Amino acid sequence: MSGHNRWSTIKHKKAAVDAKRGKLFSKLIKEITVAARHGGGHPETNPRLRTAVAAAKSANMPSDNIDRAIKKGTGELPGITYEEVTYEGYGPAGVAILIDVLTDNKKRAVSEVRNIFSKLGGNMGELGCVCWMFTRMGFIMIPKDGTDEIKLMEVALDSGALDIKDIDDYFEVYTDANDFNDVREAIENANFNIESADITAVPQTTVKLNVKDAQKLIRLLNAMEDSDEVQKVYSNMDIPDEVLIALEK
Repeated sequence: MSGHNRWSTIKHKKAAVDAKRGKLFSKLIKEITVAARHGGGHPETNPRLRTAVAAAKSANMPSDNIDRAIKKGTGELPGITYEEVTYEGYGPAGVAILIDVLTDNKKRAVSEVRNIFSKLGGNMGELGCVCWMFTRMGFIMIPKDGTDEIKLMEVALDSGALDIKDIDDYFEVYTDANDFNDVREAIENANFNIESADITAVPQTTVKLNVKDAQKLIRLLNAMEDSDEVQKVYSNMDIPDEVLIALEK
């Protein structure tokens, strides 16, 4: 699964570019608002909100924006009511795709997702067609620079982490979704530099792609991620190292 893991790093770098365009801020504000609506406006007692606020701070979102989003979620300020929806489908080479959406208009959202699938060589599927291929897990990225690998492993595993991977310039820590906040807090308290932390969907099996299919699939995934309706996109693609090298040329 090295290709799949390296793609997660590429996506992280893309998110940094999106933040400069304001797109990431918009998605984070939606998540904060929904988290506050469902679990209350106090991060210390609302794990989902705590995760969303940490992601917003990591993206350098101003505190005023975070506070307004929380107040919109709790009803202290007027705001939009978003619905959470997950869509499923297939991309080129039969790759499974899972799409998390937060929207104020489900008809508009499903139409946009279906349109992206049809335009870029994919097919939207029925509910449940691919979600069984993924496991929701905590995912924490820590830059290697200045990181004591042995100490990180001890802290992460002792606090409940399931696995630690060494991928390019990062260590990737995986946790059970229920243990995510405990592991993240243990790593933070040990003064490690966390660059990204969130709940993700990890594929149980992957599909290896050649250059042509990888190019097609990446176009599809990028289009999904660029949609204002879409929060997160997951796939079970595996891009071999030699294909990643070819794509970067």
